[in-house]
Amino acid sequence: MTALRGAWRLARAVVHGLHGVAIVLWRFPALPAAARHARIAWWAAKMLRVLGVRHELRGTFRPGAKLIVANHVSWLDIMAIHAACPQARFVSKADVRHWPLVNRLVDAAGTLYLEREKRRDALRVVHHMAEALAAGQTVAVFPEGTTGDGRALLPFHANLLQAAIATATPLQPVVIRYADAGHAVSPAAEFLGDTTLARSLWRLACGRGLVVHVTVLPPLGSAHADRRALAEHVRQSIAERLAADIAAHPT
Repeated sequence: MTALRGAWRLARAVVHGLHGVAIVLWRFPALPAAARHARIAWWAAKMLRVLGVRHELRGTFRPGAKLIVANHVSWLDIMAIHAACPQARFVSKADVRHWPLVNRLVDAAGTLYLEREKRRDALRVVHHMAEALAAGQTVAVFPEGTTGDGRALLPFHANLLQAAIATATPLQPVVIRYADAGHAVSPAAEFLGDTTLARSLWRLACGRGLVVHVTVLPPLGSAHADRRALAEHVRQSIAERLAADIAAHPT
C-alpha cells in the first residue's frame, strides 16, 4: 500500500509540475506581479497537498521589503514558504539551474543564483539582493548554506545578510519543521548527504501524516548592525523556537 500511495502521489506531482511549467511558459509573460504571485502561492500549496504534506502556518509576514532568513531542511522548504509568501525571491545554489522541470519554475519565481565555487560571486549576489530590497521586494535566504537534519542548526554564513544591513531592511526569521504522526522531526523530509532529488521525492510521496510547520517570528531591525552578530542573533532565535517546538511534540 505504501508503494502504491507513493506512486500515485508521484504521478500527480509530475502532472502538477508540468502544469506549472505550462503556466510559466504561456501565462506568466502577460500577467501582472500580483497575478503571478497568486499563481505561485496556488501552485506551491497544491504541490504540497499532492505529495501528502499538510501546510501549517503560524505568525505573519510583514508587508513590504524584508529579508526572510530560514533554517534549511529540504528542497521543499521553498514551496513551504512560497505557499504563504509567494513574492519571496530566493537565493539558491546555481546547481538548481540543471534540475529538470524544477529549473523553469524557480526561474519564474525570480530566483537569484549563487555560484558557491566562485568566492567573489557572493558580492555580486549581495548587490542584486540589495537592489531588490531597496525596490521594496522580499528576498529569502538559507544562511546555513546547505540542508540540516531538521533538529539542530548549522552555523549561519553572514555574508548575504549584508544586503539587508546596507538597505536597512528588516529581517524576518522563519522556522521550518517537518513532522509526522510518529516523529517531531520526520525522517521522510531529510535531504542530506548524497540523497538525490528523485529519492527525496519518493520518500516524501510514501510518507504518512506529513506536516510542514512554518513559524514566522517577529521582524528584526538590521540598520547599522554587525553582520556576524546579526547572523548569530537570528540563528539563536530560530534555534530556540525550533527546540521548543520539538520539545513540545516529543516522539
